[in-house]
Parts: sequence; structure tokens; C-alpha cells
Amino acid sequence: MDVTENNIINVVLFEPEIPQNTGNIMRTCVATGALLHIIGPVGFDIDNPEFRRASTNHITWAEYQLYDSWKDFEEKNDGEYYFMTRYGKVPPSDIDFVKAGRNSKIYLIFGKESTGIPGEILRANLDRCFRIPMHADCRCLNLSNACAVAIYEVLRQLGYPGLSFREEQKGEDFLEQNYSYDETLRRKHK
Repeated sequence: MDVTENNIINVVLFEPEIPQNTGNIMRTCVATGALLHIIGPVGFDIDNPEFRRASTNHITWAEYQLYDSWKDFEEKNDGEYYFMTRYGKVPPSDIDFVKAGRNSKIYLIFGKESTGIPGEILRANLDRCFRIPMHADCRCLNLSNACAVAIYEVLRQLGYPGLSFREEQKGEDFLEQNYSYDETLRRKHK
């Protein structure tokens, strides 16, 4: 699938291993207008009907690109690279994504579920590593959850470009039009 040149947020999965995570991330990319880049080798068959189910068929609408290796990805993509890792020293909220996205595309890079992003890549980019704050006893979040947290932080900083603030499919006033609200309950909630 061809990746559109206009999108500013790019999600990069380095050698993903679990189809359900990639499927969930694909769905988040569709919902947010982010482009998905998948660096192989991949631990599952993207063309398999089971993956289509894991992506809840969002693969139909997703814009994604496959790469043979990290080198292949780097050669084809210019922009601002940011690496999510448990070894990062700042949260994504400390990064100025508005400034980063002014003249360049933003690439949020996530490692494989079992081992993350290779250490040699991270060491070469220490000033571009971030982590999601969490309780000290927790090693990491699920990959698809971590992607969603980071994507929405970038979008928050950018003002949610191109995203709707209202319910478009059923209508903004769906609840008011389809469900009555007992006056007694209304008084209790005031």
C-alpha cells in the first residue's frame, strides 16, 4: 500500500512479533491518520486471514509500508525519529512535537515485544529516547497501549489535526435523541 506524503505522524514497528498488537496498532493508526511502517522480519504473516481478523479488518483502510530491515527503513524515510524504550529518560510530554513537526515528519519508533529496539540503535539516538512513566514494579506496557499513549501525546500537542471532536457516525446528539434521562437521576447528578 502506498504511504501518503502529507501525514506528519508515522508509527514504526521494529520487527513486531504478535499479530494482535500490530492489528490494534493498525486500528489506532487508522483512527488517528498516522502512517504505519513495519520493519521486518515480522513474526507473523500479514497476508494471513487471521491477521486480518486481528486488525479487525482495519488493514483495509490502513496506510502502511513494509521494509526488509532497519537500514532499508532509514534509507527511505527522512524526518525526526523518536524511540520509545524503557531506558528513555523523558516522557513523551517533555518532547516538543510541535517544533519537531514544523519542517519534518515525526517517526515514533517501537521495538519488538520480546526485546525492544536493538541497543546499538538506541545508543546512537540517546537524545531521542523517551519512556512512558509507570509504577517502578512494572517493566513495560503492552506494545499497542504504548503506541496509543505516544500517538495521542503527539496529537494533543499538535491540536489533534484532522480528527473529529464529535460523534460522526451516529450523530453528535445520538444519546439525547435516543435515550430518555429520568428527571430524578438528573437531580442526583447535579
